[in-house]
Amino acid sequence: MNMQHRPALSRPDRATRYSLVAIALHWTIALLIVSMIPMGWWMVRAISRPESQQLAYQLFQLHKSIGFAILALTLLRILWRLTHRPPPMPDGMKPWERFLAHATHMAFYAFLLALPLTGWLYVSSGWAIATDKPLEVATSWFGLFTIPHLPGLEGNRAVAFGAMGAHAWMAYGGAVLICLHAGAALKHHFIERDGVLAQMLPLLRQKMIASSAGQHGRPAVIAGFAAILCLGLAGGLSNRPGPLPLLESEALAPATTDAPINAPATPVSASHASATAPLWTVVKAQSSIGFSGTHAGKAFTGRFDDWSAEIHFDPARLDASGATVTVKTLSARTGDPTQEGSLKNGEWFNSARFPDAVFTTTAIRSLGQDRYEAEGTLSVKNKPVPVLLPFSLRMTGGKAHMEGRLQLSREALNLGMFSDPAAEWVSKLIDVSITVEAERAG
Repeated sequence: MNMQHRPALSRPDRATRYSLVAIALHWTIALLIVSMIPMGWWMVRAISRPESQQLAYQLFQLHKSIGFAILALTLLRILWRLTHRPPPMPDGMKPWERFLAHATHMAFYAFLLALPLTGWLYVSSGWAIATDKPLEVATSWFGLFTIPHLPGLEGNRAVAFGAMGAHAWMAYGGAVLICLHAGAALKHHFIERDGVLAQMLPLLRQKMIASSAGQHGRPAVIAGFAAILCLGLAGGLSNRPGPLPLLESEALAPATTDAPINAPATPVSASHASATAPLWTVVKAQSSIGFSGTHAGKAFTGRFDDWSAEIHFDPARLDASGATVTVKTLSARTGDPTQEGSLKNGEWFNSARFPDAVFTTTAIRSLGQDRYEAEGTLSVKNKPVPVLLPFSLRMTGGKAHMEGRLQLSREALNLGMFSDPAAEWVSKLIDVSITVEAERAG
């Protein structure tokens, strides 16, 4: 019995749909963009209100992380588009509809590239246009790693205003593009019934449609990119900053120092330099240096993970006692990657240039019972500042337990005084707590 040969069934869905990778990228980027626009509109207004400042700060960090995710996904989407031919348009579309559809797609690509790039320009400028003051904040991608700022823009007020103007105008333009894109998709599905929406929605049934591949026109590409470019230029030019008052400009000038890079702390007359008091070894697992304050109206705590101390102490020979504590500023931890990234920057600890903060005692006095105070010098970024540290000390045999607390002024230490001189973000006084468990050496 002869079997009649039956031709294989055709699969029009595979020929006329986007690939699964393209579909996944499309909807992932779409969801991220839809979340970003209202988030941006809210937080730029909320950041200047004390009651919502902390939430707005957190949303800014999330907004930046999502923005860089959109940029990376868009680059991947463009690469995929260049190497995988998209489904053709329905043959019944009019020429102007084809042109508009293709120009809109190209405008979307330009929008998805330009929007995060102008945001990157803005954060790299180190200037907050909401307060019209410097504000240097690190960018941590979802707390996993730090994204560097674009070089040469720190403190550039004009770039900040221009970039944010372009960013805002393109956000509005993006909202219009989304509405046009969604409206066109619904028109194709419910009025034209030509299966275009099913190309990007695998759950929809798609019928065989007549189509034509001649959809890539250079004029449409140019029109789409030019529309976004013109929108961004118009936004940037319309948001020019006004002049800063002369006195305010001078007050906000970044602090400088003529101290050589990595120079040792300024010498002090520390009596323990030739001390013969016993040497004590710090038990690091039971010792800590912590700090606390407020940021955007919310309390924060932190610590330094990397520090060392040379301690000579004898309660009967305080004139021969003293200590030198060296703190690696790069080891500052608060649990907030953005804060940690900002602390190592130039106007804060400038850890790349000045890796160490050094406290050296010049005198130790007894206040009675187990209470003492250490007079000394704290050198941060090679700037020595006199410090008085009250502390309690309990000694049992060859072991000692010390606890001390003091307040340090950011202004005195020149920490964050370029972007936050009035303590609108970070409290001007920072509490420092020190706990040391030590054992007598030898």
